[in-house]
Order: sequence, then C-alpha cells, then structure tokens
Amino acid sequence: MKVIYHCFGGSHSSVTAAAIHLGLLPRDRLPAAAELMSLPYFDARSLGEEGEIKYMGIDPYGNNVYAAGKKNLGSRFEALLYDLATALGLPRQELLLLNTSPFVNRLMVLGGFTSRRLGMTTPGRPIVILGTRRAYFQLVEFVDQHRPLWEGNRR
Repeated sequence: MKVIYHCFGGSHSSVTAAAIHLGLLPRDRLPAAAELMSLPYFDARSLGEEGEIKYMGIDPYGNNVYAAGKKNLGSRFEALLYDLATALGLPRQELLLLNTSPFVNRLMVLGGFTSRRLGMTTPGRPIVILGTRRAYFQLVEFVDQHRPLWEGNRR
C-alpha cells in the first residue's frame, strides 16, 4: 500500500504525520525542535516543489509512506491521485490518501509562510515549530485513527 499524507505545502503537518506513522517521532511526548528539524523535508521544501510526492520511508507492514503538498487543489488532489492510480491499473485500495490540512493552525500558517514563502527561516522556523508542537497530539490521534486501514491483514 502507498500511504500519502498531504497538506498545503507538504513541509509541516504532512511530514510530521508521516514521521509519526513511521515511528520517527515519539507518540507519547512532544518532540523537541531538533527532532522536528531532523526530519526529511520538514520546513525544507522550496517554491515549486508543491505537488511533489516525497518518499518518507517504509513502515513495519511493508507500506510505503509519503508526504505531499497540494497547494490550492483541495479535494481535487485526492480525486486526481485516485484517478491516476486507476488509469495506471493500480487497485484503489492500494492507495491511502490522508489529509492533514485540518490540523494546520495559525502559527503553522504564519511560520510556514515566513519560512518557506518569504525565505525568512530565522523568524519563521521557531513559529512553525511552535505551531507544529501545538498540533502534535492531534496528528498522533489522526495517525492512530487510520492505523487499521494500513495494518489490515499485513501482520
């Protein structure tokens, strides 16, 4: 199965959720800023990389996990990917798209815009890290709620 976490820019909530899924971040405590910054693609995408699906790793069940930015596509992003999978002959049930956008708070928007869009990482990163930490346990819960969909009979 391909599990794709997606949000607006693909740099923060989707990367964090994918890292939780893969066990790269703790489930029982807030990650330190350094732990977030050590994640591949966290606050690291450049303008124009939205829409790129970035490989994050493989989980213990053999599922490939990705993070993606969809910019302004909204729900059309999922429709596009499901239609593409069908066109390529991939079974729809082998693709799991998980939208992390509802967990993006104002601090994440402000910090992400400042850091990624304006290129001002010194003021932007601490703000986006604070926002990510505030949303963290919601992301843990979101990942846990969807766990049965990728665990299935793959044990």
